[in-house]
Amino acid sequence: MSSRNLLEPTFARTRLGSGPGLLLAHGAGSSLANTYGPVLEALAARHTVVGIDYPGSGDTPRSTTALSVDDLADQLIAAADAEGLDRFAVSGFSLGGPVAIRAAARHPERVSALVLTAAFGHRDNRLALASSVWSKIAASGDRELLAEFLLLMALGTQALESMPSEQLQQILGFTAATAADGSSEQTDLVGQVDVRDDLAGLKVPTLVISTTDDRLTSPALHRHLAETIPGAHLADIATGHLPMLERTEEWLQLITDFLGKHHA
Repeated sequence: MSSRNLLEPTFARTRLGSGPGLLLAHGAGSSLANTYGPVLEALAARHTVVGIDYPGSGDTPRSTTALSVDDLADQLIAAADAEGLDRFAVSGFSLGGPVAIRAAARHPERVSALVLTAAFGHRDNRLALASSVWSKIAASGDRELLAEFLLLMALGTQALESMPSEQLQQILGFTAATAADGSSEQTDLVGQVDVRDDLAGLKVPTLVISTTDDRLTSPALHRHLAETIPGAHLADIATGHLPMLERTEEWLQLITDFLGKHHA
């Protein structure tokens, strides 16, 4: 692979901070701001943070064709090129995990570290079913039903059951309002991604953060990544699929401690 990506950057992107480069790949049905928003300022205090919004998220228009993990990974690298970053760590959440993995596999000389949270290398049966239902609800346009499904699947038991009904209604409203317009296409990709062939060839320090009460991407999928990527470190965090909401500071600490050791 050449050291420079040849693609023109076409996705909306965000750049914040200064210091060593850090690319961010968000989750399906979300956006850079909704996935990493609670920790963006803290990450930008130590890094030059560059992230993209997938088609149908943020200011990136929806795609008229099916999404591919190659295109998302190459657009992430194209954003780094456009912002003048030669070498960088990559943090991927959920669908952003295989995007980060593919970016590292295609551009190994440029990626210095990987942080994979609630991520997966392939779908299991639960994720296949969940992504299919998610895509169909999103395509229907029923945002209230979509929000109910997402909170049912994404929030951990403790977070969900400790929430007063008024707060639950507020979060349902926020989730309905902020769901990505391109959720259907992005979740279709979740049901198709398979980057298992990339894993054994990765030669980069890797942290796999397993969300241990996750009903979307099971801890077994997280462990598969940690066991297959050479030398990967596994860290557990007792949340559902959304550590940025349930345990913000603990999630941030895991990321920054690892990058501090492996991405100076």
